[in-house]
Amino acid sequence: MSSSEPEATVRASRRVLVTGASSGIGAATAARLAADGWSVVAAARRAERLEALAAGSERIEAYPLDVTSDDDVAALVAHLAATGGLDAVVNNAGGALGLDRVEDADLAQWQRMYDVNVLGALRVTQAVLPLLRASAAVTGGSDVVVVTSTAAYATYEGGAGYTAAKHAERMLATTLRWELAGEPLRVVQIAPGAVATEEFSLVRFDGDAERAAKVYEGYQPLVAADVADAISWTLSRPAYVSIDELVIRPRAQANNWKTAKTGV
Repeated sequence: MSSSEPEATVRASRRVLVTGASSGIGAATAARLAADGWSVVAAARRAERLEALAAGSERIEAYPLDVTSDDDVAALVAHLAATGGLDAVVNNAGGALGLDRVEDADLAQWQRMYDVNVLGALRVTQAVLPLLRASAAVTGGSDVVVVTSTAAYATYEGGAGYTAAKHAERMLATTLRWELAGEPLRVVQIAPGAVATEEFSLVRFDGDAERAAKVYEGYQPLVAADVADAISWTLSRPAYVSIDELVIRPRAQANNWKTAKTGV
């Protein structure tokens, strides 16, 4: 092995980067993949939450990261290259802000949603692709997973900013898959419907806990572990099998604007 080759050839287990890993789907995914035997680099802005997550598994490494920062992402890639390379990335960092009508939309919120959901995924994916290619040349396959939302397929009143960002993120994943055709890299898009996590709706409604709780009343929403399970499954398929797109909803949620609720 030449000195320029990544150390992925000698790692005991495959290595995955999970962004947005400080809570919710990201934290659940990091924990699930670690339990599956992956070496996990759990990345997010809140270092203290990452450290708590990493304390639960010797397979999880906490790495503070802001996906909107060029410098942060460059430093991350340098770290990954120096410590063994990378076999997969789960682009999970994202979120929704507000539920305003278009005429009342907060431009700063729209900008933030686009910066994190779309440009964050783009920035990280571009940066780690050379590492994924190097790994795939040795192992036979690497993976890019993009966690979008059912908001990537349809809009709803008050959701234009979030659905616009998630539509764009879906197109990023779809186009990348076409552009990488013929290479041993899979591009997987996971699109969850309503997922009850500790922060998604709370952040969306600016800390209004009562309003956030009402989103999940009257039916059984998904939980973060359900989405982590789906991500784990797609990554565990044989290298020649690609799960291009996987939509996962609660049974009660027929579409983005129709959920069968009882007792409400």
